[in-house]
Amino acid sequence: MLEGVQVALGVTGSIAAVRTVELAHELRRQGATVRAVMTPAATGIIHSWALEYATDNPVVTEITGSVEHVELCGREGWADVFLIAPATANTVGKMAAAVDDTPVTTCATTALGADCPVVLAPAMHEPMYDHPGVLDALDRIESWDVSLVDPRIEEGKAKIAAEDAIVTECARATGDNSLAGERVIVTSGATTESIDPIRTLSSRASGKTGRAVARACYARGADVVVVHDGPDLPWATVESVESAAEMTAAVQSHVDEADALVSAAAISDYTVETAAEKIRSGQESLDLSLVPTPKLIDTVRNARPDLPIVGFKAETADVESSLTEHARKLQDRANLAFVVANPASVMGHEETQALIVDGADSERIEGAKADLAARIAERLARELD
Repeated sequence: MLEGVQVALGVTGSIAAVRTVELAHELRRQGATVRAVMTPAATGIIHSWALEYATDNPVVTEITGSVEHVELCGREGWADVFLIAPATANTVGKMAAAVDDTPVTTCATTALGADCPVVLAPAMHEPMYDHPGVLDALDRIESWDVSLVDPRIEEGKAKIAAEDAIVTECARATGDNSLAGERVIVTSGATTESIDPIRTLSSRASGKTGRAVARACYARGADVVVVHDGPDLPWATVESVESAAEMTAAVQSHVDEADALVSAAAISDYTVETAAEKIRSGQESLDLSLVPTPKLIDTVRNARPDLPIVGFKAETADVESSLTEHARKLQDRANLAFVVANPASVMGHEETQALIVDGADSERIEGAKADLAARIAERLARELD
């Protein structure tokens, strides 16, 4: 996600500074090169040696005659993005007022003046985060096109965002923005049909691919809506649903403003009349009458005949020719932009095997689902261009 990106990591004096070793590792796992800058307060919480180890680069703890702030964040500077994580209330206020009395605030002023992208991940106690002056400062900083990674409000604290949220925001700040201004709906995971208040019918889909696609689209600048039975996502507006009918209704509520739909969910093909009470066990046999559910893609296609739609097709036959044939039939039937076909055996796994099928052309992708998602986002951007 950050292959070849050079990240200057500013660390300030929040207890969340202890998280920056893992953050630096995650940035590097995603392909970035990292150099750290620390305030004096931060060095009282975490030793600069820890960040030197985590980044494999010397750490800036003071501004000297070598003008480290200009070398890192100035025009023609080393950094592609200046990430401040954690950012304390003190640092936020100073940034908003252009006060430079630490290496981090001096780098921040330099980056803003040089049009180097800046990403800010606040972390502090909740009452400090709710202070009118801090909120005003954050609004002012955000108006300068600084990207904010909202904290997690837990236990009376505005805790630093998770590493994947921070990485994703850095990718968006440094990416090609080929989906900027586009609104993309992504359906993800399995839907569930209730047999009774306890029992359900569902599938083995985990939603990992759909969530990865949503993240990849956001990293390219899209405004993303995710419709799934899953967690909140910091990079998307999430519509929580359970059944196929609920998923279809949620997509319909957004489709008029959408520029594209990625239908990655394994939507139930059948539903059943739900019993009002638990069906008692002990019967020799039980027959359920399964009723076909409306196809979400067909419903959307009827409402938006020209909307670019990416379809997904899972098959039990792990044979390329069979996958391709089924994908082409789906593309032709629903007039899809392209179809992603995969064997059912990859459901729930981190790694995938898939074919991206577009008419007579097909592309085979093997590896991490994040890599497949990046390729889907890239092709979708071309489709919308």
